[in-house]
Amino acid sequence: MSTISNAQLPGEAHRPPGDRLWCSECRTDEHLIVESIEAMHPPQDGLVDVSYTCVECDYFYGHPASIHDVAAVLNRHGQMMGVLQFGGEYFHCGTPMTSVSSGTSSIPGEELSMRHTIHDVHLPTRLLHCGCGFQMEVPD
Repeated sequence: MSTISNAQLPGEAHRPPGDRLWCSECRTDEHLIVESIEAMHPPQDGLVDVSYTCVECDYFYGHPASIHDVAAVLNRHGQMMGVLQFGGEYFHCGTPMTSVSSGTSSIPGEELSMRHTIHDVHLPTRLLHCGCGFQMEVPD
């Protein structure tokens, strides 16, 4: 559990309002992994849109939060890092992933009945690569 107070920052500066990063199922913030951080639209001083998962109970959350609260979770000793989306970039192993190639991925369709068919879907994608060898394909 975090010991960081939400009331005030040093020098009497008040924090912006934002929901605390917290798992309502296991009632702690100890098992949270931040998935994405995006700027608020419209911008709000000191706040970001954050998405995160509790790896203990597999619940997913997304809401506005203070930059300070997000940083507290990201900076924990032993914080596991998967892929973090931040400002349009993808990070793995703490470094930005590089775009290796672009292409198209297909999701095969399916015939549901004589009258209904789901057609193939083709998505423009790009292949991202991390220095550790991890790769993933994302929509372009």
